[in-house]
Amino acid sequence: MTEIDFAQLGTYERYKLMASLIVPRPIALVTTLGADGTVNAAPFSMFNMMGEDPPVVMLSVNKLQDTAQKDTATNILRDKEFVVHIADEAMAAAMHRCGDRLAPHESELDHTGLTATPSQSVHPPRIVQAPVAFECVLHETLETPSRYVFIGRVQWLAVRDGLVDTEKWRVRLQAFFPVGRFGASFYINCRERFAIEAGEGLAAAQSGVGSTAIDEM
Repeated sequence: MTEIDFAQLGTYERYKLMASLIVPRPIALVTTLGADGTVNAAPFSMFNMMGEDPPVVMLSVNKLQDTAQKDTATNILRDKEFVVHIADEAMAAAMHRCGDRLAPHESELDHTGLTATPSQSVHPPRIVQAPVAFECVLHETLETPSRYVFIGRVQWLAVRDGLVDTEKWRVRLQAFFPVGRFGASFYINCRERFAIEAGEGLAAAQSGVGSTAIDEM
């Protein structure tokens, strides 16, 4: 094994190693509102679910080199609400372009051709093209020298028609193809899936067609 003492590494070296090894990561495409009402949308891969009682998600937003804040952080700190979208393959390119640096008064939705629609429980709008949208209010904020870590409490969920069985509360994963963050500048899809059945020592590869044990989640 190659042994690496993180105390001997610089910030960028630590980032490169962690961001390329802790993969794949889900991506949050986050909408917030600027002070002038501009809709801001930005992707963040340092994101995940933290628990269900209360239902909370974690979003980590890096500070800029001049210690200025990203628009997302500024807006969340001010308004204490945001919407987390899960992007699928169909909107992956637009999601990526939401990461372009724009002026605060310029909307990434206009820049990428994505469409806004009103949310149910918060002021920032949802993105029509996204298959999943979690409307969140700010639950807690942690700050490090390089980042803000926002913990959001989910108030409302909107999902694409047919994606959730609302009688059994199961997600039809065979119809869900989100993209995730891989190492360097790469993304990854989730079309090749497998289930490990109880009592079996081998993983059975699944084509993504039909119902499998993974659909029970």
